[in-house]
Amino acid sequence: MTHTVIGMFDTADQAKSAAQQLASAGFSLDHVDVASRNDDTTDTNDVNRGRYRSNTNRTEESSTDSIGDFFSNLFSDDDDNANRYAHAARESGSLVTVHAHSDENARQAAEILDRCGAVDVNERAEQSGYKGKATNANANNANANANATNQNTNDQVSAKVIEENLQVGKRVEQTGGARLRSRIIERPVEASVRLREEHVNVNRKPVDRPASEADFEAFKEGNIEVTESAERAVVGKEARVVEEVTLGKEVTEREETIHDTVRKTEVDVEKLNNNDRPAGDPRR
Repeated sequence: MTHTVIGMFDTADQAKSAAQQLASAGFSLDHVDVASRNDDTTDTNDVNRGRYRSNTNRTEESSTDSIGDFFSNLFSDDDDNANRYAHAARESGSLVTVHAHSDENARQAAEILDRCGAVDVNERAEQSGYKGKATNANANNANANANATNQNTNDQVSAKVIEENLQVGKRVEQTGGARLRSRIIERPVEASVRLREEHVNVNRKPVDRPASEADFEAFKEGNIEVTESAERAVVGKEARVVEEVTLGKEVTEREETIHDTVRKTEVDVEKLNNNDRPAGDPRR
């Protein structure tokens, strides 16, 4: 079954934006029509391919008649709704029509049009001076409350019972953490070492004795040398691993109880006496 969802906008830009949002949501542009009252340009963009768009080549009277005919065909025998929507459309800048193929599709289209700034038809009609037959504007709202009581052709009355269920899910969010950062620092150190040094001493002492054969052998020119030596401190460094720092995670679980409220429709049945029925009720 095909459903027609209509959104009225003050500007053509809002209507184009709504059509683009519908296309992004998966709606085919073949099922989306955009009508701009003051559109005087020829736009080949798919967003503006509406079948009801008027332009400057049409007179204001023919445009008005086409709007009235469109809503008359849409609402069939409901003249009050047809006149109300036609009146609101004439007070709006642009009109977006979506041909939905299911109830869910129609509901999604209505939500997108509302988010894009579609005007409230009943409010727009009342603000612009429309006087219709209906005294309660909310009675013609396409999104009527699901708890409203409906009556069918068999004179049977039903009330829908709706109950909410609590659904608890889980999501992961970051609550903290740790970061390792290493840096190089310097500190003064000292160590003691014992060093040895050599020093040459020259001693002279007088001797008076006859020269021996060994003395005659050494009785010649020559050099005698004695060297000095000393120890110096030599510094070396050795790197050693003295500690390890490790980051890890430990997983713990806890049980949390969620407290909330849910709603449920309760239906109370009361029996009526004949005196309690309205005066015009044939069952009285």
